[in-house]
Amino acid sequence: MASSTTLVGSIPEVIDSDKQKKSFLQRLVPSSCSAERLLLLKIDISVLIFASLGYFIKNLDQSNVSSAYFAGMREDLGMYGNQLVHVTSCWAAGYVVGQVPSNLLLTRVSPRYVIPVLEIAWGLATLGTFAVKNVNQLFAIRFLVGLFESGFYPGMHFILGSWYTPRELAKRAVGFGIAGTLGTVSSSFFATATYKNLNGAHGLAGWRWLMIVDAAITFPVALLGFFCLPDLPHSAKPNILLNQDDIALARDRMRALGRKETEPWSREKLRRIFSSWYIWILPIEYVLWLNGAITIPTQYWLKSFNTSPPPVPGRSFSVTQIQLLPLPTTAIAIVCAFTFACLSDGPFKGRRYPFVYYSAILHLILNTFWLLMPLYKNIPAHFAYFYMTGLSGTAGALILNWINEITGGDTELRALCVALGNDLAYVVQAIAPNFVWKTADFPRAQKGYHYSIILQFLLILWTTLILFLLRRDERKRAGTFKRNLEANHDAADSDISLTDLASLGTERIR
Repeated sequence: MASSTTLVGSIPEVIDSDKQKKSFLQRLVPSSCSAERLLLLKIDISVLIFASLGYFIKNLDQSNVSSAYFAGMREDLGMYGNQLVHVTSCWAAGYVVGQVPSNLLLTRVSPRYVIPVLEIAWGLATLGTFAVKNVNQLFAIRFLVGLFESGFYPGMHFILGSWYTPRELAKRAVGFGIAGTLGTVSSSFFATATYKNLNGAHGLAGWRWLMIVDAAITFPVALLGFFCLPDLPHSAKPNILLNQDDIALARDRMRALGRKETEPWSREKLRRIFSSWYIWILPIEYVLWLNGAITIPTQYWLKSFNTSPPPVPGRSFSVTQIQLLPLPTTAIAIVCAFTFACLSDGPFKGRRYPFVYYSAILHLILNTFWLLMPLYKNIPAHFAYFYMTGLSGTAGALILNWINEITGGDTELRALCVALGNDLAYVVQAIAPNFVWKTADFPRAQKGYHYSIILQFLLILWTTLILFLLRRDERKRAGTFKRNLEANHDAADSDISLTDLASLGTERIR
């Protein structure tokens, strides 16, 4: 399989500091930096920092309703039974509905308008939550929060894939994902601090203040996007960070990878998209990974020691221990994910599939180990197991990177595949746990772990299928190029350059 190669040094540096007006960052960064290195710094500041801040805020706003429920919302709104689950389902319905339309909209409307407007909209919906009077109003407003949040994660992956090369993308995508993880982890701590300091202020309950404060944090980040988030490279215009030379260099970089500009929708384009294997195969890769991931039973297992009669007499865990002991797993997962992203971008030269295989195989081993291990013997071994699970969740962002890169020759197809992968994965994740990851089955959860084993095995087969199809396509392109070369055997005596001749083939797929 052809691997992607770094473009550093392969594109002429087009910035002439004597003739072009310097941007703000050019005056800060020493002139000894290459044009491409300076461009990457600017993209990191304008795209990656906004993406990370926005994803952190999105996950805060997504998680706050659960914290509010246990901080007085249940009593104030008279909620009972499974109504919190119904609230979550309303959010999920909006989240599922909005992803594909939002990503396709990014191919027609500037991201610097689409993403910040969505963020302002979910911020307003979050703010409106503080004023709800009954659970039906909460159902409606959480649907809106999910609808407006739905475009952020797949949209930012699409935007990242539009600016970075395969030797740069994984580190940025994983860093972006880590910000979301930190947002989820921070949610309960943030809610506790808000409740402690603002409960009862101006006659408002602490959970209502939580919605107000979350919204107040959301709006400045959204406004930042209007100023710093660029368009896609082919349609970008100079802004506060990027000048015209930066944009020209970015276009050259993407053109060298076979990235295409947007195309009008037509019957022929729809036929081409839906008759290709990409649209049917690639999204399933992400579905299998996300739903095959282990549901780590640490908290269920710790809490089970407190049942009566206790499974291990004299051994119990406090509420604080139950909350804090699982945190090292998250820390290990963050370090591992970023390490593997660096390896994928670096020594593995942009290849993603080795880490998909690694994740799937390790999941199979860990799942089997859990099913065979006695629940309450050798407690230190259980903690070792729980912390080892942090080594397995490393492939999600890399799979979305891979989809971005494989479909790079068609902007609309790329936007559609990235959104469909995340969307379908979320649909399955919203349904399947009700049957295979039932709360009553924990901590053993045999159905869930067998389900995970099946999906991880399918993930290995599916990844192999994708590699087979990619290699088949490469053989076809090689044959096409050879025929074109033979048809143009006198190109050396004409004005056709080697680059022009190479363009007779189709774009390279990693």
